[in-house]
Amino acid sequence: NEAVRRAMADIPFGETRTYGQIAKRVGAAPQAVGQACGANPLPILIPCHRVTGTDWFGGFSAPGGVETKAALLRHEGALLL
Repeated sequence: NEAVRRAMADIPFGETRTYGQIAKRVGAAPQAVGQACGANPLPILIPCHRVTGTDWFGGFSAPGGVETKAALLRHEGALLL
């Protein structure tokens, strides 16, 4: 979904947003945001690793899965859940 990809691209380096926050911004369900994150063709350029659950880490479909997501967020100095 293009709106979700734009919203992900707008998340600043070192910050995160929840699936619910992105959903509210684009007028979609959080599950749809999760599906768009999972279908992201460019996970480093469109930073889907910056999208988390409210009280859980969330998934990551790029190679390495959530281990890669955690490493990218640590690299950025983002607060990990």
